[in-house]
Amino acid sequence: MVAISHSDIVKAPKALLHDHLDGGLRPETILELAEGIGHQLPAGDPGALGAWFVAAADSGSLERYLETFAHTVAVMQTEASLHRVAKECALDLAADGVVYAEVRYAPEQHLEQGLDLDQVVEAVNAGFVEGCEEAAALGRPIRVGVLLTAMRHAARSQEIAELSVRYRDAGVVGFDIAGAEAGFPPTRHLDAFEYLQRENFHFTIHAGEAFGLPSIWQAIQWCGADRLGHGVRLVDDITGGSVLGRLAAYVRDKRIPLELCPSSNVQTGAAASIAEHPIGLLHDLRFRVTVNTDNRLMSGTSMSREMALLSEAFGWGWAELQWLTINAMKSAFIPYDERLEIITEVIKPAYAKLMG
Repeated sequence: MVAISHSDIVKAPKALLHDHLDGGLRPETILELAEGIGHQLPAGDPGALGAWFVAAADSGSLERYLETFAHTVAVMQTEASLHRVAKECALDLAADGVVYAEVRYAPEQHLEQGLDLDQVVEAVNAGFVEGCEEAAALGRPIRVGVLLTAMRHAARSQEIAELSVRYRDAGVVGFDIAGAEAGFPPTRHLDAFEYLQRENFHFTIHAGEAFGLPSIWQAIQWCGADRLGHGVRLVDDITGGSVLGRLAAYVRDKRIPLELCPSSNVQTGAAASIAEHPIGLLHDLRFRVTVNTDNRLMSGTSMSREMALLSEAFGWGWAELQWLTINAMKSAFIPYDERLEIITEVIKPAYAKLMG
């Protein structure tokens, strides 16, 4: 099968579950905001700056990859900058054909200029609302749900969990923990996860990216995660290409969604290449696989690019891309009837047209 072109994939509706707000800024925006606050950047023009982020993130180390965020977070410390970044995020995703996106960020990282947590959330939410309105006016409707993230090396997860629930009817649809996995297991934040469960609130956990099966097991069996952020190391519990261990079988049987991020996983060393990425095996074994961008700036990527790479590597056609998209939409943290409407009214008709 001939790989589907990037330009054709842009036309297809896409659903995105794992995208970091501070990992998707436009280089032009970083330059403008940095100049306004006197923040020193490693490059002085948009092209060179974008290339620097990709190169710096291409180290094969999750810890080194995470260091690149010092520059993006530095320029996201005011209500105006947060509003702008969120608005541009919605517009950029919509331009790429994304019709539903869950975008995550850590409010605790945006307090350096005196904002409080509520001001951060309200600025980002307002930016997304404006971005979605502009995208709709341009004929590219998109819905954005926010995930609030707590940093796993810090001690504010209970506070961020309560913040998430407080804004559950104002744009926030879920909770997450992120940051370096090694040495910071999800069980450190058990109180927050138990609180969220009591509040009937959705959450995902970064697990099985840089760290292996114990991280995944804790996220699911101790903490009760609805989805796995990455979860790529689940392949370590599959032998001979098809024999599932107890944990892998449980994840598949329970239809626990995997938020796989192919390009990012290659950059951080979780996979050797796109062609060798476990997404191919996990697709063949019918796990609840979704494809995501993670950090569009650091990976120099988009949803359309990720899908084009997978189409080329695995020979996937429209049927597989529709399957991935519906998987993601089924796994979204919005109400069932709203997910179903997007699947039946937007995704399926568009793919039927593309498949001829």
